[in-house]
Amino acid sequence: MEAVKSAEETSEHAAVTATVLDYFEGWFDGDTRRMDRALHPGLAKRSVSQVDSASPDLRSVTKEQMLAWTAEGEGKREDPGDRHIDVAVVDLHGNIATVVIRSAVYREYLHLVRTDEGWKIVNALWHFE
Repeated sequence: MEAVKSAEETSEHAAVTATVLDYFEGWFDGDTRRMDRALHPGLAKRSVSQVDSASPDLRSVTKEQMLAWTAEGEGKREDPGDRHIDVAVVDLHGNIATVVIRSAVYREYLHLVRTDEGWKIVNALWHFE
C-alpha cells in the first residue's frame, strides 16, 4: 500500500517533474531557456554505443554542449511528434532525486539536486528506445 504524500512531498515531486519536462520538451522544442533552467552547470550526460554503435567508449556531454545543440535544433530534428514522455520520480530524499524518463525516443536515468534556483539535473544516463 502506497503511503499518502504530504503537501510538501507532492509539491517537490511536481517541481522535479517540471524540471525534467523543461529538459525533454526544451530539447524537442529547441528552447534553450527551458534547457538552461533544467541543467546544473556541472551536468554529466553519458551514453555508451548510442551515437557510434561500434565504440565501447563512454561518451560524455556537458551543459554547454546541450545548450548549443538545443539552439541548433538537434532535438527538433528528433521530435517524433507524439513524444510519450513518462516521468517517474523513483526517489526523492532531502536535496536529491532520482528519475526515470521513458519517451518515444529516449530512456534516461536522471539524478537531480535542489539548488537555490530550484531542481537541476546533474547526471543523465541515456539510451535510444
